[in-house]
Amino acid sequence: MRVIAILVAVMVLFVLTLGIVFMNQAGSAEKTIADEIQPLKTADVNATYDSVKAKQMQVAQAEGAAIQAGNPSATYSYLTLQRTSLGLTKSNLGLAQSTRTTGIINIVLGVGILLLAIGMFARSRETVKA
Repeated sequence: MRVIAILVAVMVLFVLTLGIVFMNQAGSAEKTIADEIQPLKTADVNATYDSVKAKQMQVAQAEGAAIQAGNPSATYSYLTLQRTSLGLTKSNLGLAQSTRTTGIINIVLGVGILLLAIGMFARSRETVKA
């Protein structure tokens, strides 16, 4: 029983370490994204994306034939590039949030498994004494 308790304790250390690493990586990723999209704030990415998407769709409807012929205007090309960049930014922010959530889950699981290991170790000590 002690061997199992020791294995569980090692697993706890591993899970807690992963949780801490994931939390740090998520924070680092969010900071990098925020630095790269200056002066736009990360909180404004969704609203800006929706605005650019609406403008691009309007331009696409107005220039439908030219776009189909392979001659889009500079405005359409600019809006398309901006929409793509903002979409990638949204994706990266979502991935950073997912990584943070995974870190939180790992930490909670690690604490739960730690409590289990402590209980198993205490129980094994009681059986040895009896």
